[in-house]
Amino acid sequence: MLPGAAPEGESTDGDRADGERADGESAESGRRGPPAAAPRDPAAALLVPPAQGAATVLPARGLLAGVLCYAGVRGLGVLVLAIWSAADGKSAHTLLSARWDSLWYVRVVEHGYGYTLAAPDGRTLSDMAFFPLLPWLEGGVSELTGLGHGDAGLAVSAAASLAAAGGIFATVHVFGGPRVAFFSVVLWAALPVGIVQSMAYSESLFTALAAWALYGTLKERWVLAGALAACAGLTRPIGLAVAAAVLVAAIAKARREGLGAGAVLGVLLAPSGACAYVLWVGARTGGPFGYLGVQGRWGNGFDGGLAFAAFVGSLMHGPEVLAGLALVAGVGLLLHAYALGFRRRYPPAVQAYAGIVLLLALCSSGYFGSKPRLLMPAFTVLVPLAALLARCGRRTAAALSLALVLASALYGAFWLNGSGPP
Repeated sequence: MLPGAAPEGESTDGDRADGERADGESAESGRRGPPAAAPRDPAAALLVPPAQGAATVLPARGLLAGVLCYAGVRGLGVLVLAIWSAADGKSAHTLLSARWDSLWYVRVVEHGYGYTLAAPDGRTLSDMAFFPLLPWLEGGVSELTGLGHGDAGLAVSAAASLAAAGGIFATVHVFGGPRVAFFSVVLWAALPVGIVQSMAYSESLFTALAAWALYGTLKERWVLAGALAACAGLTRPIGLAVAAAVLVAAIAKARREGLGAGAVLGVLLAPSGACAYVLWVGARTGGPFGYLGVQGRWGNGFDGGLAFAAFVGSLMHGPEVLAGLALVAGVGLLLHAYALGFRRRYPPAVQAYAGIVLLLALCSSGYFGSKPRLLMPAFTVLVPLAALLARCGRRTAAALSLALVLASALYGAFWLNGSGPP
């Protein structure tokens, strides 16, 4: 299936409501004359029609189409990487399974926690900065299949990335409909740093857990949402963003009609994974804030965006000024896309999740090169652009999607054979 070939024959409740209004207005116009033209909103093409409620049925055909398209996009990315790497005298397999974070995760599998590395710049890097769910799964898959731990990491990421694609489709479908959900999956697959989704990193696993937890939250399957949020909290430190989404949704429900036992249990479960690991690190390091100390020695911490602002400022002088301006424009568009979610009344849980992911990625200190992949789980900011593609004609949408897919594949191969990802 081509990236622009979204499922046909399916319409959102919002689409049906628009059609019913159009019929009514047409009938009225015969009695009252032509209606006055409404002012045109220049941003309207970027907006998802307001959902008519969360009681939507997840279409199996649309879900399968999105996941298969995702697999095709990422398969092309890996193929281009293999060709590029071979031409450059490198191993694509090594680049995907034995680079940076991948090596730290493998070491945790093989030796457990407790390893530290003295970096040349004086930092003391501890493996306790890496959350345990991915190495647990790598160890389990390795035991079951006989794969090496690095290859087991690739297998986990491959399966998780497909689950993430399905979760993105399911979540966006609740408030955007099938076509917008489909193009959200395509855009997430075709991110410039989308090659990370195919690496033995934790981004795909985290996004899968977060997306399905959000879906469970929107459908008020509280225990499922809480359990998945707890697992997300064992995967990456931003797992608390998923827990916050569950809490926000539960508060909204409590204001409407009160909470049942399932909702309370889901809210309690949601932060348990992250809290358990942070407390365990504190016990190992001798203080309740031990995890913050571990991250601080890596050079990571929340500084309100000062480090990021300083980095951008450093680009505004000399030959890199165009890169600095492009970076500012990109962040501006990212924040604008997030703000559109409030304007179009995306579910509060979705906005809470995306907002916390964006906040922690943009307002934390640390190496700037990591920020693009740290932003990757904030898939809901892609929805406005997905809505634009959904409104295009089929050929136009296919052409635009294919261009993005090819650009992503080429950039991913270039990037992974060069400096990134850290």
